Amino acid sequence: MDLYVPIIVLGVLAFAFAAGSVAMAAVTGPKRWNRAKLEAYECGIEPTPQPVGGGRFPIKYYLTAMLFIVFDIEIIFLYPWAVAFDRLGIFGLVEMVLFILTVLVAYAYIWRRGGLEWD
Repeated sequence: MDLYVPIIVLGVLAFAFAAGSVAMAAVTGPKRWNRAKLEAYECGIEPTPQPVGGGRFPIKYYLTAMLFIVFDIEIIFLYPWAVAFDRLGIFGLVEMVLFILTVLVAYAYIWRRGGLEWD
C-alpha cells in the first residue's frame, strides 16, 4: 500500500486544484450576464432554428475531427515503435512502413477529394 500513497496524494492534489480553480473563478469572476453570453455557441456559426426533422449540417467539422483522430493515433503508434526500434528489427520496420503507407493513402484520398480546403 505504501507504493500507492504518492499516486493517491497526487490525485487528491489535482482534484483540490481543479475544484479550487473553479470555485475561485466563480467567486472572483465578473457577473455581467447579457443575452449574447447566454446563447449557445456552435463553432462560430450563428445558431438558427432547425426544422423538426433536423436539417443539413456542414460535415467539415466531423471530417476535421476524424482527420485529427487518425493522425493522432498514428503518432501514438509511432512513439513506442521509435523507442523499441532496435529490438523490433526488420519486422518492426516493415510493419511501420505498411502502417504509414496506409495512413498516407487515406491522406491522399482526402486531399484529392478536397477535404483539406477551407472555403
